[in-house]
Formats: sequence, structure tokens, C-alpha cells
Amino acid sequence: MSQIKVLRAVDYPRMPWKNGGGSTEEITRDAGTGLDGFGWRLSIADIGESGGFSTFTGYERVITVLQGDGMTLRVDGQDTHPLLPLEPFAFSGESQVSCTLLGGPIRDFNLIYAPQRYSARLQWLDGEQRFFSSAGTVLVFSVGEALEVQVGNNTQQLGRHDCLQLDGNNGLLEVSSVGPCCVVELTAR
Repeated sequence: MSQIKVLRAVDYPRMPWKNGGGSTEEITRDAGTGLDGFGWRLSIADIGESGGFSTFTGYERVITVLQGDGMTLRVDGQDTHPLLPLEPFAFSGESQVSCTLLGGPIRDFNLIYAPQRYSARLQWLDGEQRFFSSAGTVLVFSVGEALEVQVGNNTQQLGRHDCLQLDGNNGLLEVSSVGPCCVVELTAR
């Protein structure tokens, strides 16, 4: 039986970065505590200055700038193109990564997942959308001030950076949204 819950941004716990260089607001995860034991995790990080990223061996990462001018990443010695707001970028959690901010501080949105345990799909949507998913877990993250999400007959209103989490899906799920959002689909392997 699937379960829907709405996670409010004001309730996200703040935790230190693995490398001690800043802090993250954890949106949700599948299991574990601290920085260990999870199969997937969503978070928001505030980056105040250019510098190094924590490594997550055995994980894949997808990062997206939410607010600010953007950044360039140096991943294993190679510079990326400028990462601007709402442009996702994927890289290995094992990589040596540092960022150079393009202006002042930024906020970014992060999906970290263990590919041997989960397959993941992340996409940014805007406007009125309708999609179908057979993923076991579906997350809808609100970017704007207001987002309406309908899952079957259940309609939820989300504010900025709130997240709808549906767990235990075992069929073809219809989801509709009105407003800018990120949809993350996770399926256990």
C-alpha cells in the first residue's frame, strides 16, 4: 500500500557536511542515520564560498543550483561548463570535486544514491505537467512559492522547497503538478 507524506521545508534538520566545510538541510532519505547507511538522500546545501566537496564512495550524485548565480565544478581535474540555476549535473560520489562560485553564495539541491541499490531518475518540470511512474518512491520537490500536486485523488499544496514523498508504489501512478518542481523517481534493484 502506498503512503503519501508532505515534508515541510521549515522542518528539515540541518546537519554538518562530511568534510566540515558547511551544512546541509536534509529533506528525506530511505534509511540510516547521519551520513551513513542510506540508499538515497535528498538535501539542500548552502555554499558560501568556493571550495571542496565531500566524497561519497559507492554513490552517484546529481546536483542542481537552486538560488544564486551558479558555479563551475572541477571534477577529477576537469572543469565543467557553468552550472546555472535549475540545470542538473551528475557525477560520481567518489570523484574529487571542488566548486568555484560564479557570483556570491548559492543554494543547491542534491540527490545522492547508491546505484547498486537503486535506479534513479531526476527531472525538472515547469508549468502544468502530467506524468506516470512505476517507481517505488516518487518525490516531488517544489521550487516556487506554490505547487499543487495531485496523486490519484489526493491533492496537496506545497510551498517553496516543500517535498511530497510517495513510498510503496507498486503500480502505474498518475501524478499531476502545476508549478515549477523537481521529480525524483527511485526504484529498488
